[in-house]
Amino acid sequence: MCLAVPALIKSIKGQQAVADIDGVTREISLQLTPEAKVGDYVLLHTGYAISIIDAEEAEETLKLLREVAEADN
Repeated sequence: MCLAVPALIKSIKGQQAVADIDGVTREISLQLTPEAKVGDYVLLHTGYAISIIDAEEAEETLKLLREVAEADN
């Protein structure tokens, strides 16, 4: 099973970006989504942005992931 998580692009330099994943900052690759821009949410899988998603979908997915994490405690 594969899991992709929403990430918010904060800055871009070439094909690399800095993204925020629910408060955690990571460097990611935009090689598969060169049209992505600062402020976009992307689905992140193994360090690669694999698609652009809208903010509403991203926030709902993050909310569900938080709920799962809390239920596990």
